[in-house]
Amino acid sequence: MNDRLQALSDAGVSIWLDDLSRERIESGNLSELIAGSNVVGVTTNPTIFAKALSDGERYNEQVRELVAAGADVETAVFELTTRDVQEACDLMLPVFDRTGGVDGRVSIEVEPALAHDTEATIRRAKELHDKVARPNLLVKIPATREGVAAIEASIAAGISINVTLIFALQRHREVIDAYLSGVERAKQAGLDISTIHSVASFFVSRVDTEIDKRLEAIGSDEALALRGKAAVANARLAFELYQQEFSAERGRALLTAGANTQRPLWASTGVKDPDYPDTMYVDDLIAKPTVNTMPEATLRAVADHGKVLVDDTVSGTYDESRDVLERVAAVGISYDEVVQVLEDEGVEKFDKSWAELETTVASELEKGK
Repeated sequence: MNDRLQALSDAGVSIWLDDLSRERIESGNLSELIAGSNVVGVTTNPTIFAKALSDGERYNEQVRELVAAGADVETAVFELTTRDVQEACDLMLPVFDRTGGVDGRVSIEVEPALAHDTEATIRRAKELHDKVARPNLLVKIPATREGVAAIEASIAAGISINVTLIFALQRHREVIDAYLSGVERAKQAGLDISTIHSVASFFVSRVDTEIDKRLEAIGSDEALALRGKAAVANARLAFELYQQEFSAERGRALLTAGANTQRPLWASTGVKDPDYPDTMYVDDLIAKPTVNTMPEATLRAVADHGKVLVDDTVSGTYDESRDVLERVAAVGISYDEVVQVLEDEGVEKFDKSWAELETTVASELEKGK
């Protein structure tokens, strides 16, 4: 085990890999990362699947089977992606068992075209849950306004959910409320609420990318001094919100009844700006219990030179974090506008990647005829 990755795990941060492909599974790479790099979970998204299918030949046999069965593109995408997730779930099952279901999780996303359709999202989440049929699956639902209601309904049905594309603190509050409401409904329905898990994926680097762009356009000394500070401040305040909600009476009552907390997950932790330390969104967001889902380049960087010097770099920073966001507002940048832009762009980017995935699959189906 790598000392830095072990120290991060010991500090209460679950390391999840933000990547999945059949190549990783069948070559033994994912097993190696589980065994030697403290990887205890996997997340996927449409961009990841599009890249995996365009790069890999390991899908050819299944593609031929799908062609023979007369599968259309939508069915083929569903079958190809769920098989990868099933196999990753099976590899992660020992971690799932060892951690009592907390980790060993693999996520698969409801297609982004449904992000603004509550009922369709609910149906698709159930279809993915039933198809993968593994206890360690998380279904990803984006935290759009329409998605929040689907999150509550899915949790109430006993489906474990990875809530994705959270940028705003207010939306995070709504997501926590949806989780608690869903667990309350599941409890009333007689479900075993101890088996329901959820993470709230709070996106990090994209916040700096958008706010830094605006700070640089303003160009004043006050504005430029704030570059690279907003994303970590925003995430730290999300963790404060998590602490508040699960220590309040409603949260405590559910935890006493056997529920799990909805852990904050730091997503988009690959650093976009080469001027910043490439491990900053890991080093500056160490807190228990959180998840950090990293692209492999970030995982390798943390293993090589991450500054995991203390067990907590979040608690005690809340006033400072609020001050950062207040100073951002003071130079003329609207927080509400930024987070809405980021949510809209996030759905749009994943929708574009889904279209690329469908195009890739259509091409593969044609070649397999």
